[in-house]
Amino acid sequence: MLFGRTPVLPTPDQALRGRPEPGFPVPDRHTVLGNPLVGPYPAGFEVADFALGCFWGAERKFWETEGVWTTLVGYQGGHTENPSYEEVCSGMTGHTEAVRVVFDPSVVPYESLLKLFWESHDPTQGFRQGNDVGTQYRSAIYTHSPEQAERADASRVAYQRVLEGSGYGTITTEILPAEGRAFFVAEPYHQQYLDKNPGGYCGIGGTGVSCPIGVAKADG
Repeated sequence: MLFGRTPVLPTPDQALRGRPEPGFPVPDRHTVLGNPLVGPYPAGFEVADFALGCFWGAERKFWETEGVWTTLVGYQGGHTENPSYEEVCSGMTGHTEAVRVVFDPSVVPYESLLKLFWESHDPTQGFRQGNDVGTQYRSAIYTHSPEQAERADASRVAYQRVLEGSGYGTITTEILPAEGRAFFVAEPYHQQYLDKNPGGYCGIGGTGVSCPIGVAKADG
């Protein structure tokens, strides 16, 4: 919800109601990786969910990573069921623009995805990324296991230390369980948007501060 120019998260009672089913189909295949967007996924693979600003550029960061099997963009962390892009942008759903990453942990460990996440945006900006302002642009990690939660928390502590040394403020990133925070797949035209539109807008940009190697340990 926007009062003037200040983004404010809606409460569950204030949020739009949404709908029981999405109003559009999910594409069958990833336009770059060629794999299905939705599960079931191969045995032994893991799922990670990240929000780091506009999901067009964020998704590309992850699909370019070796060991990532598929990516898809959607809406997560809010209250409205099966929202539309327009509803999310209204500020009345509470969702982030999120990227779901399905990866082979024997090729790319979760810590490597965390490092990419932290270095690809400014996690100290609250409800914005650069010129993109709104609750949907806030930084978030939605974890799928206690191990992911532990590693995400440790990486936040480690990165906070180096950011402070470079003059940045406090990290505002949400780290919350994905359970109970459904991932609603975004409209087909958003999926792999920058592959379909190579000259399209990409607001993703990091701080220039490297995340410490060995981010799984806060004192590493």
